[in-house]
Amino acid sequence: MTLGRSQLERWIEGRLPRPVVTGVTGARRFPRRPIKRIVLLGRLPNPTYDYYFAGRLAADGMPPYDVVDIREGEPTSIDPEGAFLIVCRYATRPVLAWIERNAGQLAGVVLFIDDDIPAVVTGRDATLGYRLFLSFRALWPLRRLNPQLDAVWTSTAPLAGTLATRNVSVLPPAPARYLWQRNPNVSPVMAADRSSGILIAFHATAVHREEHRFLRPIIRAVLDQRPQVRFEVFADEKAAVLWKGIDRVSIRKPLPWAAYLADGQARTIDIMLVPLSPSRENDSRAPTKRIDVARYGAAGIFSASFAYGEPDDSNELRLPYDPEAWRNSILVLIDDEAMRQRAAAITSALAAEMGGRAESGIPDLFPDLSRGGRSALHPVNGVRGRG
Repeated sequence: MTLGRSQLERWIEGRLPRPVVTGVTGARRFPRRPIKRIVLLGRLPNPTYDYYFAGRLAADGMPPYDVVDIREGEPTSIDPEGAFLIVCRYATRPVLAWIERNAGQLAGVVLFIDDDIPAVVTGRDATLGYRLFLSFRALWPLRRLNPQLDAVWTSTAPLAGTLATRNVSVLPPAPARYLWQRNPNVSPVMAADRSSGILIAFHATAVHREEHRFLRPIIRAVLDQRPQVRFEVFADEKAAVLWKGIDRVSIRKPLPWAAYLADGQARTIDIMLVPLSPSRENDSRAPTKRIDVARYGAAGIFSASFAYGEPDDSNELRLPYDPEAWRNSILVLIDDEAMRQRAAAITSALAAEMGGRAESGIPDLFPDLSRGGRSALHPVNGVRGRG
């Protein structure tokens, strides 16, 4: 069940640009010509590339590839002949100009998206600055990018379902091993530092203000009942206000992606919380936070949702969006170290299972890789790499 949206929000959302594979482009052969090289274009480094493409592009048998930061201007060092372009979320005017100028030589152009961006732009949780950024970097460029598209790839089936266009496929997360595997040089005992108690964390991005409001009274009650517990929260300036004045709460600004990866490889967190409020944006999310929980070696508590599923025989902790259920489960985990270890092992195994997808690369593009393996792409509606 999702929260209601106002008539104005729906009106604005209906007029925002969306990815569309046009009739002319859709009639082309896909890929248009033999693929000599894959070129991924994005704002790098970023989690989208690491979660979905780093492992796949490095898979055995995949073609050579380049990973290009679009903030550096036109990718003039790339030979367009036979290049297969993956536009990762964003495009700039210089990149669009390069694509248009070289369209006749390219092997194909796809757009990959992993958020319901129109819903975020018209929603209530993201900051105005972030909504403007998405509008100008992810939505406005579609007016020029759409005529060049051969396909759209999305992270989840619900996200694909928001697109009224042809040639949409689902490419689920496939994290490389370094993203989910624990650093062997960091032991739980050393990193958790039991002399300072048990650490609980909520690592949120700028679009999860509702989840901050949900967790605040829960965490306050937990801290009142368990004096050995500390809480760490990543929060922007507006969300940070909710946490001020509570003892044993450490408020941190969200880290750049490379720094966040390093942080997860350097220490252990005992319990990590992954609530998802009922919303349009969250209905389209993929279970990528599970990867972060595994990297920190934490016992995770997740919202029962499309992203993480309902409770099942995996025994991963998935709860309804109910304060009492979350408070009680957190208290049980605090008091039961063996249960924390089991929960951490379960989430680590599920993250490893996600990572196994990377081994097959993107076999729909390269049929020789598909023999005996599963397809990486599921159709709906019909930084340098290797040299």
